[in-house]
Amino acid sequence: MSVYILPIIFVLLFIYCIYKRVNTYDYFVKGAKGAIKLVIDIFPFIASILIAVALLRVSGITDFLVNLLAPIFRFFGIPPELCELVLLRPFTGSGSYGILENIFVTYGADSYISRCACVILGCSETIFYVATVYISQTKVKRLLYAIPVALFASFIGTILACLICKIM
Repeated sequence: MSVYILPIIFVLLFIYCIYKRVNTYDYFVKGAKGAIKLVIDIFPFIASILIAVALLRVSGITDFLVNLLAPIFRFFGIPPELCELVLLRPFTGSGSYGILENIFVTYGADSYISRCACVILGCSETIFYVATVYISQTKVKRLLYAIPVALFASFIGTILACLICKIM
């Protein structure tokens, strides 16, 4: 059923545009031009985040941080197996899903660790990626409070995700 939803939406939208006598092709081309400009504008910011994440993983800093922070995470009820996921999620979405796949392979898709990882990915965001995109497109450059608050909220969400998975 989900395969048909997007084409149906496009057909309905196209019919609505014909009914309203809107030149859909011109607006589509105009939107595509804007999208290309947006990609060119934000590409350096996104590339820098992706390179930074790759350097963190290759250099071993994430392994060091996982070993260092595992007792603290355990204190808050977060399994140590999820430390790398919790640390990298604010930086990268695709990297987080790669870690999730490793968790599935290692612990099984139905394990407590896997359920926690899925809920963590569902209740958190790639904070630095989103901030990078917004910074590149707005005049707001001072994120002194926004990023720490977002990181704190993400950490609280992680704690609650593990608690809820333990209860259920």
